[in-house]
Amino acid sequence: MNVQVGKLAASAKRDPSTEQFASDVLSGLAMQPKVLLPKYFYDAAGSQLFEEITVLPEYYPTRTELGILNGKAKTLADLIPKDSALIEFGAGSALKAKILLNAAPHIACYIPVDISAEFLAEEARRLTRDIPRVGVHPVAADFTQAFELPGPAHHRPRVGFFPGSTIGNFEPPAAKAFLRQARQILGPDALFIVGADRVKDEATLHAAYNDAAGVTGKFNLNLLVRINRELGGDFDLGKFRHFARFNHKLARIEMHLESQTQQTVNILGETFSFDAGETIHTESSHKFTVETFTGMATEAGWTTRQVFSDAGELFSVYLLS
Repeated sequence: MNVQVGKLAASAKRDPSTEQFASDVLSGLAMQPKVLLPKYFYDAAGSQLFEEITVLPEYYPTRTELGILNGKAKTLADLIPKDSALIEFGAGSALKAKILLNAAPHIACYIPVDISAEFLAEEARRLTRDIPRVGVHPVAADFTQAFELPGPAHHRPRVGFFPGSTIGNFEPPAAKAFLRQARQILGPDALFIVGADRVKDEATLHAAYNDAAGVTGKFNLNLLVRINRELGGDFDLGKFRHFARFNHKLARIEMHLESQTQQTVNILGETFSFDAGETIHTESSHKFTVETFTGMATEAGWTTRQVFSDAGELFSVYLLS
């Protein structure tokens, strides 16, 4: 372990999440090209900014997926077993889960899993108020790692829920590994409802990730704010800018923070140099065809039972078993 990371962990009463954050930031910025993991976007401020992104006029994924879920809610509800536990990976806002919970009153409990404990707790309180008949049991955990399901999920049919095309943030091997791990967590005979964005024209994609109001830029830059606050970094936000571009070869949007000048940044006793124009790659959002997604799911051990898409074929929701 880096000595500075060890000091941080000791001063923070060995908070494992802070220690892991520090380790990932230091190793990512030491790479060429520099990278930061997108799961660290979602502190309380980042989670709130992402909720603002979802209602932007350019950002089609959320409203399109909501349209699919609302339109197919009864079909999905009819397939969900009685007394099921609905387990949402990377829950964030419970907006989409509420569609299933309202359509399927036979769901016994809802287990949202998210890395942002503060945001998760607030959403759980709201949902308990809005749908009091459902037991809500939040789990503050990194859903990309193995985690324990709470007692209310034991001995019940399990339905996994992974909306928002978060699956696209993984590199393809990691996406398959996540799908395999989800199989282990959900157990035999489980269902898995997964939303995934589709390949489409570049202009639509570019606008969705470079919005005119600059909210996505604030969301991206907030990662540097978090590093400054939690790890004692000295990033000057005025010297970095957000941009996103479409990589045709890899069928993905890539989000970056670009250094506007030659500069150095200090974090936990480590110094990182940036050339003017050098970037930190903060997120990839892979886009799928129905064939590429179902092929990936099959390789991970799932069977695609149904595919639901909007009329414009912008987005798809997959029912896996």
